[in-house]
Amino acid sequence: MRKFSWINESSVKEENGVLTIHAPAMTDFFNFGEQLDDSGMPSESTASAPYYYTEVSGDFVLRVKVSLDFVSNYDACALLLMKDRLNWGKLCFEKSDFGTIAVVSVVTKVRSDDANGVNVSGAPIWLQAARVGNYFSFHYSLDGKRFDMTRLFHMETDGPLKVGLVAQSPTGQGGPRHFEHLTIEERTIKNLRKGE
Repeated sequence: MRKFSWINESSVKEENGVLTIHAPAMTDFFNFGEQLDDSGMPSESTASAPYYYTEVSGDFVLRVKVSLDFVSNYDACALLLMKDRLNWGKLCFEKSDFGTIAVVSVVTKVRSDDANGVNVSGAPIWLQAARVGNYFSFHYSLDGKRFDMTRLFHMETDGPLKVGLVAQSPTGQGGPRHFEHLTIEERTIKNLRKGE
């Protein structure tokens, strides 16, 4: 049984294999701003969303089915892989500011980028993150069987990595975020692009 910890603790309950994490209002993970403060963080960094994580040292595959009620822009269930506050990647099932529901990825190397991927329906989908060495891939699936890549990136990491779930509501009043069939397998996949 894995031990999970919190950054920005919130409520979590498990019922019939579904983890439900409450996203408080106006919460997110995103680093932006031109200037760096005395600690080296961007001047407009936001790291307020609940992050429920465990630590994994080597290669892995993280997979989970996610769902939520989309109310405000950027409401999301997300996976987050974090080396530290300046180096991390996030994969979201998110309400976009274009009026769509999308698979969105963010990679942060001091400052965050933001990449809207494919538009999907509001039905539950699967998210997957995989690591091979210092390379990572993000995938999504509509049926839990075929996974399509949405992002491949590099992140230098030499120690344990925080791996887990984020419940966010950057512009809204928050609400429940549902994660089911969560698995973390410590194995090396053969093809990061295919996710298998």
